[in-house]
Amino acid sequence: MPSLLRLGYGAGSENSNSDKLEWPMNKVLIVDDHPVIRLAVRMLMERHGYEVIAETDNGVDALQLTREYAPDIVILDIGIPRLDGLEVIARLSTPAVPIKVLVLTSQAPGHFSMRCMQAGAAGYVCKQQDLTELLSAIKAVLSGYSYFPNQALHSVRSSLGNASEADMVNRLSGREMMVLQQLARGKSNKEIADGMFLSNKTVSTYKTRLLLKLNARSLVDLIELAQRNGLV
Repeated sequence: MPSLLRLGYGAGSENSNSDKLEWPMNKVLIVDDHPVIRLAVRMLMERHGYEVIAETDNGVDALQLTREYAPDIVILDIGIPRLDGLEVIARLSTPAVPIKVLVLTSQAPGHFSMRCMQAGAAGYVCKQQDLTELLSAIKAVLSGYSYFPNQALHSVRSSLGNASEADMVNRLSGREMMVLQQLARGKSNKEIADGMFLSNKTVSTYKTRLLLKLNARSLVDLIELAQRNGLV
């Protein structure tokens, strides 16, 4: 994993040796479809002085809970059901809803960190990293900084595929990327439609669009491309 870059940090931002907060408790909303992850994050937050005001496993409830509780920060996985994380970020990143969103996900940062940044997220941390990285990211985001992997600040290139293929993947929309991932995981059109609140016809349209955009001849080609580029 690449090192993370804290955008806008000035001298002295690393001076504190304490993991405890030095300001009143900040309210946290946790959004992840894995109960074990939610529990681990909740325990970490409470241990370090944060108030977990709610948690959920899907994007629709995430929006409702955000409106209801007005958290200071939302810790969000992007591979969630009912409404994907990229759409949640976009809906929360408006002047009327100044909520800070920190992405915590297992998705490959090479393809998703830039998309999250463009959607309006304030930071991106991979689940494979040490939990202390999550704490650093939260402190940075709540202090008004951004916290992203270095490659999010440059033109994204995949080391797992050739440049032209990586470029094609990077030109996909957020929704197209999510459908591609679900297809690569073996989900049927109906399963994808139910999970993303789409019609079967819409999913079929996305599949056709993916075949054209990625110069693929079949679903097998799409799956292999997704695997080569670290999307599953």
